[in-house]
Amino acid sequence: MMNPNTEAAIDHLARLVAYPSISADSNLDLIADLAQCLEAAGARAEVIKSPCGTKANLWASMGPDMPDGLVLSGHTDVVPVADQDWSTDPFTLMRHEDKLFGRGTCDMKGFIAAAVTIAQRVDVHKPLHFAFTYDEEVGCLGGRTLMPIIEACGVNPAIVIVGEPTGMAVVEGHKGCCEYTTHISGLEGHGSDPAKGVNAAEYAARYVTKLLELRGALMARTPENSRFDPPWTTLNVGRISAGVAHNVIASKAEIDWEMRPVVQDDAAFVKRTLEGYIETEMLPMMRAIYPDADISTDVIGEVAGLTPVDENTARDLLLGLLGTNAAGLVPFGTEAGLFQAIGADVVICGPGHIAQAHMADEYLEVAQLSACLDLLEKVICHD
Repeated sequence: MMNPNTEAAIDHLARLVAYPSISADSNLDLIADLAQCLEAAGARAEVIKSPCGTKANLWASMGPDMPDGLVLSGHTDVVPVADQDWSTDPFTLMRHEDKLFGRGTCDMKGFIAAAVTIAQRVDVHKPLHFAFTYDEEVGCLGGRTLMPIIEACGVNPAIVIVGEPTGMAVVEGHKGCCEYTTHISGLEGHGSDPAKGVNAAEYAARYVTKLLELRGALMARTPENSRFDPPWTTLNVGRISAGVAHNVIASKAEIDWEMRPVVQDDAAFVKRTLEGYIETEMLPMMRAIYPDADISTDVIGEVAGLTPVDENTARDLLLGLLGTNAAGLVPFGTEAGLFQAIGADVVICGPGHIAQAHMADEYLEVAQLSACLDLLEKVICHD
């Protein structure tokens, strides 16, 4: 049986999808729309602009002004549609039988639409908060700026539901995701005399070799009883770029790489090992030929993992309301670890399936949206 508010939520979703809030573009109009909707429902809404001023987070509260309470969390940005073969306009919601097609329907405007719909239709007797962020898809940038603001206002949320697509299953953990670009600067020269240059391509190969060695070390550090798949911290090299021609010593190189830590100690281990290797081996060799040679690394994003813990009020509440016995883990990253880091009990649970996210013809099943509405009503009204 469909939730009676399903059609209203679909209307909200259609309006949200119409905002092309790709991470590279502004989300200000979308945030303004959400703020207006929540204020009309009686919320106290605060639009918090990004440092560049073209994007914003939304933090809104309903019910009594006191600590604890429930946070419903979602990101407003979506991934690009360029070079994807869509059957319909990705920014116009298309309903076909039991599916709702459009960019962001699954990841994760469907959850946001459900949250706003319920806010307008239930009586709120406990603190209820909404955290809608920018740039989650490119490193949880908005969420990282929002956490200090939440802490400063003394909310101390007791329970956080991050509505990423889990098929409405309860999820209590995921690995972190750390992305980097390492730049190697050497000395250009003629390929006929390699010893007179500092070949950035060759030093990039040395750096990647060290990364691959670290894979084995990370496997050896696998925590006992790890439930992740694979159970250890992974490390991947995504792109290597260097050089301009066969007969020119490469002066520049770039390496895109990432790691997905099971525990934060693994991330510290990788960084410490690489820093030591650079300082004691790579740079001395490079600077013996060219004193201005250098190696630097840009942090593209460092997304905290969500660590499964024995005591988690959010997990236990949702399991009880849904009538299920166990919470799972997911391979993708979310903003959940940010909330866990400020002391909240966090769970991931939202409509849709990750298999549909980021794809052409992304869709959300109407039944999933209805199930989300059912759950949010129960959580908000739960004593």
